[in-house]
Amino acid sequence: MAEYKSLSKKPHSLTLECRSALSLTGINDIGSFDTQTVMLYTDYGGLCIKGVSLHISRLSLDSGEVTIDGQISAMIYTEASGKKSGVFQKLFK
Repeated sequence: MAEYKSLSKKPHSLTLECRSALSLTGINDIGSFDTQTVMLYTDYGGLCIKGVSLHISRLSLDSGEVTIDGQISAMIYTEASGKKSGVFQKLFK
């Protein structure tokens, strides 16, 4: 009989106020950021925040909390895969 491992995931939530203040919990890492895009990583996959004049006003990776200010126009979740795929991995599939 196959043994299945249950991976416990950190709870993740986000609260957007007036499209100008975004508070997030359950953040594991920040991939990249500039004034138009912030890329975050959670146990549920990546999260790309897009907007204008974005600023990370609070960051605590120990507790997994991030606060972003600015004009937020989009929040896009990416695939929750454990593998990071690169160009070569796609070519030799």
